[in-house]
Amino acid sequence: MTTIIVLFNLKPDADASAYEAWAKSTDLPTVNALSSIDKFSVLKSEGLLMSDATPPYAYIEILQVADMQAFGGDIQTETMAKVAAEFQAFADNPLFILTSNLSD
Repeated sequence: MTTIIVLFNLKPDADASAYEAWAKSTDLPTVNALSSIDKFSVLKSEGLLMSDATPPYAYIEILQVADMQAFGGDIQTETMAKVAAEFQAFADNPLFILTSNLSD
């Protein structure tokens, strides 16, 4: 299984409340409904452990992808193109990190 970690901040003109409402109403249910996804989560940074510093990223997405080939097909749909465009309107230069689990 591949896990994709997405790290991002919102664009300066993006409203955090609007993004979070969109994530709950659109992004989470749409992506979690994809057959290639085991689980999709969106996390909001709350702080850094044992530090008063501000986290470098405000939001983190975690996509647990069961089948990367199927995922490639899933994200080519018109629905996912719309969701991706909406995400890009909120997110400021997101980083998409492909990972594998060392304990598997």
